[in-house]
Amino acid sequence: MLRSVEQSPVADRGEDPRLVGLGTAVSRLRRELAGYQAEFRDRAIAEDELAALAAMVAGGAPETARMCRSLLLIVGSIGSVSALRTPLMDVRNAVDLFGDSPGPPR
Repeated sequence: MLRSVEQSPVADRGEDPRLVGLGTAVSRLRRELAGYQAEFRDRAIAEDELAALAAMVAGGAPETARMCRSLLLIVGSIGSVSALRTPLMDVRNAVDLFGDSPGPPR
């Protein structure tokens, strides 16, 4: 991966790479969801829970149980939308890095 001279690796800046990864995955899924034109009944639930995950990342100390709850709600609301499968799995994998999660099976 290329980066500018001014950028330092995440570890050098003292950031938790798990938080950075989760933030990136959440941002991507939010963008993909916003760009997904078809309406579905539980879209608002997914958007709310993605906002909650983004807030946890911004706060710097997410609660694992709350992240898992958000993940389950997101999966339940958009899990059948095949166009969102990859970014959804990225969020799931990022949440898994915070410890044992009762998330959906792979």
